[in-house]
Amino acid sequence: MSVIIKTQKQIDIIREGGKILAKVLAKTAKKAQPGISTFELDKYAHDLIKAEGGIPAFLHYIPEGMDIAFPASICISVNNAIVHGIPSKNEILKAGDIVSLDLGLKHKGLFTDHAVTVAVGVVSKKDKKLIEDTKKALEVGIMAARGGNTVGDIGHAIESFVNKRYGIVRELSGHGVGVKIHEDPYIPNYGKAGKGQKLIPGMIIAIEPMLNLGSDHIISMDDGYTIKTADGKRSAHFEHTLLITEGDAEVLTII
Repeated sequence: MSVIIKTQKQIDIIREGGKILAKVLAKTAKKAQPGISTFELDKYAHDLIKAEGGIPAFLHYIPEGMDIAFPASICISVNNAIVHGIPSKNEILKAGDIVSLDLGLKHKGLFTDHAVTVAVGVVSKKDKKLIEDTKKALEVGIMAARGGNTVGDIGHAIESFVNKRYGIVRELSGHGVGVKIHEDPYIPNYGKAGKGQKLIPGMIIAIEPMLNLGSDHIISMDDGYTIKTADGKRSAHFEHTLLITEGDAEVLTII
């Protein structure tokens, strides 16, 4: 494992990029209303990033182990889609849907990553609670991301908060970010306190819990990217990019 400790100059640039990304994603989330296609949301986010002088990090990105590039600027995953959903003109949001919006930004050569799940119109109490709890799981993980702690402390905090109320997606995780979209360390949303990579001030990581209303089992779609729940039940996803410090982590993807 090769963890990249960022320089102060890199941190300053990533902090700038994080604010831009947070602004773009917040505006995009507000557009997630009944009647809009996921293709339109993708174009909206793409145009906002370009207007800010940035580059959509996911567009044409080929992750390790893949042989086809991601064809859009934002991953849009609706209802039982967990992550990596490909926007489409044929996928129209409707009231009662929940939608995960996962967006990456390249700013002055450096990367940030951020995701939210939002309700489209009025959703069920169960779906609303899923969204609230997944957001809270991220906040709990961030509180554990202190210099001197470990990756296992983050996963343990999230898993303890979830307390078997939801399925925790185990094949997908948080990660280092900054110089590349995905860097070491690998940051699962479960784990044992005190285990794994030590968190060192100057590290920049992305924590991203994914919680399912049913089991933790997942299936991959034929498009090569979209991951869905195996039982068809709904899923939510939140993510922030943060800087590890001597004390509390600094959340970088905020306005």
